[in-house]
Amino acid sequence: MNEVVGSHDLLLVTLDTLRHDVAAELAAAGRLPNLSRHLPGGVWEERHAPGSFTYASHQAIFAGFLPTRAAPGPHPRLFAASFAGSETTAPGTFVYDTPDLVSGLAKAGYRTVCVGGVGFFNRQGPLGSVLPGLFDEAHWEPEFGVTSPASFENQIARAERIVSELPDEQRLFLFVNVSALHQPNWFHLPGATREAGDSRATHAAALEYVDRHIGRLFTAASSRRRCFAIVCSDHGTAYGDDGYTGHRLGHESVWTVPYAHFFLDPAEAAR
Repeated sequence: MNEVVGSHDLLLVTLDTLRHDVAAELAAAGRLPNLSRHLPGGVWEERHAPGSFTYASHQAIFAGFLPTRAAPGPHPRLFAASFAGSETTAPGTFVYDTPDLVSGLAKAGYRTVCVGGVGFFNRQGPLGSVLPGLFDEAHWEPEFGVTSPASFENQIARAERIVSELPDEQRLFLFVNVSALHQPNWFHLPGATREAGDSRATHAAALEYVDRHIGRLFTAASSRRRCFAIVCSDHGTAYGDDGYTGHRLGHESVWTVPYAHFFLDPAEAAR
């Protein structure tokens, strides 16, 4: 990462609430064509979330603790704050001497931009201002939120505008919290109803919706130079698994998340 930071633009996309099993099933079935062609080997990496709900997980992610490989470690990290005794800081780790990754990248010359999705990014109160407050600029509109059937398209339009307005020489760290997977998501499945509510099937339909549009985001993020992208979930959610519903709980459906990182080249992302 020491060769990447400073030379590449950076994109971090959290697919809020996305379960690993649903993501893996859809990729294997060919239902995620735009994401799958960027996933190493065409498959999601299975990882463990650093938190069981959005606020906790993103606090960890912004401190450099991305989802951890679901296998015995230790596993070297891409980013880490400078502190003594870290067993996951390796020679290739980008180490910063600020409290969080966002300010560390800003210190390295990046313009840090947040395009929020779920309520923890809405800046409508003190709690909803903590995470977006880490960035140089933060964007949120009701049309980006969980109740909008076109939330991801609206977020991408804002991201495209942000990128187009940047000077060519300015490095960018763009963060997008995708709200479409989060409940309510029933409206992404044709024939589903509000009364029937959300299910694993509507969750899957929401991911297919994201896949249909994510190519535009990849194109924008890599439009000025090569981009290093991280796409992952912050936590999963339960749909009646073992009697559990929702998240902020310690169930396998919540802790196990999909993860991928890869490079985006301008010509490739535009195809």
